[in-house]
Amino acid sequence: MKRENADYATERASARRRKRTREMRTFALLVCLVVMTAVLYLAVSIFSWIDGRMKDGEGAVLPVTGDGVENPDAAGSVSGGDASDGNQSADGSGESSGAVSGAGSNSVVYSQEDLEGYMAVAKAEAAEEVLDSIRRGLNDGGSLLETLRPLFPEEMIVYSGGKYNFVPINRSLKQSVLVEENLNILETGEYQYLQDGQVISHKGIDVSKHQGVIDWNLVAQDGVEFAFIRVGNRGYGTGKMVEDERFDANIQGASAAGIKVGVYYYSQAITREEVLEEANFVLEKIKPYEISCPVVFDVERVSGEPGRMNDISVEERTEFTRLFCETIQNAGYRPMIYHNTEMGAMMINLEPLEEYDKWFAAYSDQFYYPYEYKIWQYSQSGRVQGIKGAVDLNISFGPIWEE
Repeated sequence: MKRENADYATERASARRRKRTREMRTFALLVCLVVMTAVLYLAVSIFSWIDGRMKDGEGAVLPVTGDGVENPDAAGSVSGGDASDGNQSADGSGESSGAVSGAGSNSVVYSQEDLEGYMAVAKAEAAEEVLDSIRRGLNDGGSLLETLRPLFPEEMIVYSGGKYNFVPINRSLKQSVLVEENLNILETGEYQYLQDGQVISHKGIDVSKHQGVIDWNLVAQDGVEFAFIRVGNRGYGTGKMVEDERFDANIQGASAAGIKVGVYYYSQAITREEVLEEANFVLEKIKPYEISCPVVFDVERVSGEPGRMNDISVEERTEFTRLFCETIQNAGYRPMIYHNTEMGAMMINLEPLEEYDKWFAAYSDQFYYPYEYKIWQYSQSGRVQGIKGAVDLNISFGPIWEE
């Protein structure tokens, strides 16, 4: 969805400038991230490497006595037999096997010097492996985020506030079950999601006054099954509520063309009173229409410019989101929350909002976001018959409307 009360072309130019600035920081950040990544992998690599050597029975053995106590004066290792016989093997042959039993016949004990040597080798190998992985990813054309993310499977890496944030994944939330193998990208750039080889996703768009006059019959002919219509927005600077000037025409045109409709409101509320004002405004505006898809609370951080909702706390933003959804639900409609990775990972607490369906925005071809969502906004530059210019493209992973 577009930032409200801002010229779209100016916004895109600003975004390009910010991107260039981020790219200039990349090289400095990469050095720090490589070191941090290497440290994380060193421990696993060291213990895996040493464990393998132990299982193979390789390496020097520190002599021990039969009771498991180190004996620097002993000539070899001992078995679980007579502790006074330092050369007795487990089979009584008198030949030392190089392994220490007593704690188990497969046990191997290394001297401190050996361990330090093995650790140095493992560190070097692990660091080189991490560097190779990053180098391959960047050489293949991947962004820094795309390259680093697979290295941290238990954290989300989110670029926000001019830095990379490592956010632990909350495994108590409903997890996404979407897999990239089931994603089908058409030559037109449209996305489909498959299950057992069959398309189960549904094509949708979201629109506002920015799309101008829309020929909804042509939109329907292009395969669009659902559309979210903007009811209005609150200005991120002034705080003034504004009705979308194309709301009535869009919802009437979409419904007449047989397209299932839902609505959204772009919020910049900073008090409970403002949230309730927004929810009641939406309810009043949709009263004359049949709304078969959810009523959506669009919660976004204004990027690159001051936004009145940017500085409220996570707790306040979460409570305002919950209050809007609760008000919509009590009126008999199905609420939904629109958000992106930054919002879901860092700016709202999803636990109190678990009962509400999610609409997730990410412009990529990867299912990186770990939490469950019903709708995916995968492009902000799509093309659809009947609409001049770009439009947001969405797919739902099943019907989101009520018959």
